[in-house]
Amino acid sequence: MSKQSRKFRVPDDLANLYDFANSLDVRHFTHFGVQHPQSDALSGPKELGGWLAEHGMGEGGEKITPAMFQTALRLRGALRAYLQCEPTERRRDRDVLSALGGALEPFPLRVEIRAGRGATLSAVRQDALAGLSAIAIELHDGTLTGTLDRLKMCASEECRRVFYDRSKPSTRRWCMSTLCGNRMKTRAYRERQREAK
Repeated sequence: MSKQSRKFRVPDDLANLYDFANSLDVRHFTHFGVQHPQSDALSGPKELGGWLAEHGMGEGGEKITPAMFQTALRLRGALRAYLQCEPTERRRDRDVLSALGGALEPFPLRVEIRAGRGATLSAVRQDALAGLSAIAIELHDGTLTGTLDRLKMCASEECRRVFYDRSKPSTRRWCMSTLCGNRMKTRAYRERQREAK
């Protein structure tokens, strides 16, 4: 769990998924006159290894090959495309589901029965990317509990940050209504004013 997932009170059982999706920061807005810098925490195999170790999903010394790196980026891209869809649309969009299913194939899981814990899922993969199986597990568990529907992507084209919707009706559209929401509403208001003239 990262500082960000703690700050925004993302449930522990979705924290790795949240952090992984947000390892790519494509925000490109100006706030109080300062341009937000875009970044990618997974800019190369070495950075991916560091990210996995930092999140308790790897040892940090295992070699990540270029092919493994591309596998991780494919998973992140498919996950972000999935989270960009409205929760009801996610279950119907065959292209998005197919892409996510394909990106998850390299991360097979097995069911383990343990005393006192019942059935749990664990990684079959044994290499440097085995830790990313936690993303597949969180997707599975979040789907069963319904909490995955609360993980969404900000509707602002200038943001696209993944956030956890804590609103009671689960209808939030922006990661922060005071920033992205306010910016979008102000822009829509100005557009209506121009059209009215």
